[in-house]
Amino acid sequence: MREIPGAWRRTATGAGLLGPDGSPAPTIFAEMTALATRTGAINLGQGFPDEDGPAEVLDAAIAAIAVGANQYAPGRGVPALLDAIAAHQRRWYGLEPDPERDVLVTAGATEALAATILALVEGSDDEIVVFEPYYDAYAACAALAGARLVPVPLRFPDFQPDLGDLARAVTDHTRLILVNDPHNPTGAVFTAEVRAEIVRLAHRHDAIIVTDEVYEHLVFDGPHVPIATLPGAAERTLSISSAGKTFSTTGWKIGWITGPGDLVDAVLAVKQFLTYTNGTPFQSAIATGLGLPDAFFTSIAQTLRGKRDLLGAGLRAAGLPVSTPAGSYFTVADATPFLAAGEDAADFCRRLPGRAGVVGIPLTAFVSREHRGAYASLVRFAACKRVEVIAEASERLRALA
Repeated sequence: MREIPGAWRRTATGAGLLGPDGSPAPTIFAEMTALATRTGAINLGQGFPDEDGPAEVLDAAIAAIAVGANQYAPGRGVPALLDAIAAHQRRWYGLEPDPERDVLVTAGATEALAATILALVEGSDDEIVVFEPYYDAYAACAALAGARLVPVPLRFPDFQPDLGDLARAVTDHTRLILVNDPHNPTGAVFTAEVRAEIVRLAHRHDAIIVTDEVYEHLVFDGPHVPIATLPGAAERTLSISSAGKTFSTTGWKIGWITGPGDLVDAVLAVKQFLTYTNGTPFQSAIATGLGLPDAFFTSIAQTLRGKRDLLGAGLRAAGLPVSTPAGSYFTVADATPFLAAGEDAADFCRRLPGRAGVVGIPLTAFVSREHRGAYASLVRFAACKRVEVIAEASERLRALA
C-alpha cells in the first residue's frame, strides 16, 4: 500500500490526531462525549448550545427554502448577507467594509481560517503566532500549509499574554498573528495593551493580523473591541466571525471574513476550491439575524453571563479554583485539589462522570504536546446549555466537596 500523503500526515500530526507510533489517536472530545452517553452525565465538554436560535432567524430560513433559494449562492455570498455583514461592522464598530469587495461568506469560521492560512502562508519559512491554549483547527491548518506554529502562552488564572513573550514570538519570519478574542478555550478577553502591542508588532515585522471573533457578541463586561478598529490596524487585518455562536445555529456553518479587498480576494481564490459556496437559504436567514434590534444582542450576553455565574458558583463550592471568563462559552477550573500524585486533568475528567455526573474537557486538548505540562491540571467547562441544565450540573459538582 502507498504511504499516507505527506500533507495529510503533517496535518494530522500538527493537530494531535496521530499517536507517537503514527497510528490514529482518538480525540479527548470523542472520548468524553462517549463517556457522557454511557454514564448519563451532563456533557459540559462540547461547546454547542442545546437551544434553538431566535424564531425570526429560523423562520427566515424556512421562508427562503419555500421560495426556492436552494441552489448555489454566488461565490462571495448572497448579496443580502454581504450587505448585512457590512452593515453589522458599521453599526457595532464603525468600520466601513465595501460589501462587494471587502466581505466574503464562508462555510463557518473554520473554513475562513483554513482558506486564509492557505492563501497567505507560503511555506516552511513562514510562521504563525498563536495564543496557547488554542482552538485545535489552528494547528491543523498551519500544518496543512506547511507553516510553523509559534505559541504565546496564556497562564491561569487571567490568561493574558506576557508582552515580552509576545514580542519574542513575533519576528521577521512571522506571516500571520492569529488572535482569538474573546478566547476559546479560556474565556479571556484581551486587554487594550495586548491589542495595541499586537498591532505594533505586526507593523514592525510586516505581519498580517487574522482575528477569530466568533464570540464577539458574548462579552460580559463592556463592548467587544475588534483589533481592526485600532489605529493602523485595518489595512493589515482580516476579521473572521460566524453566525453559529451568536444565533445558536452552529449546524448551519455560515461564517464570514471582512478586511482589505486585496487580502479578501486572496482568500477567495482558495475558498472557491474548497466549498465554492454553501448554505444558500441559511445565508438569507443570517442576513435577517444580523439586522435584529440591539436588545437581542445584549440579551444573549446577559443570559450567558448568568449561566457563567451559576456554573462558577458550583465549581467553587466543589473546591475548584476558577478563572472567571470575560467572554465566550467557557469557564476554566483547576483540578489540582482532586489530583493524586502522577495524575492530571484528563484523569480527573475520566473520573468526574462517576463522581459527579458531569463531563468536562482537559485543557491539554488545546495545547501543543511539548507544552502540556503547564496546563496539566486545568479543565474547561461549557456554559452554553439551558439554565436548568447548568443548575443541575452545578448542584452535582457541589457533591465533590
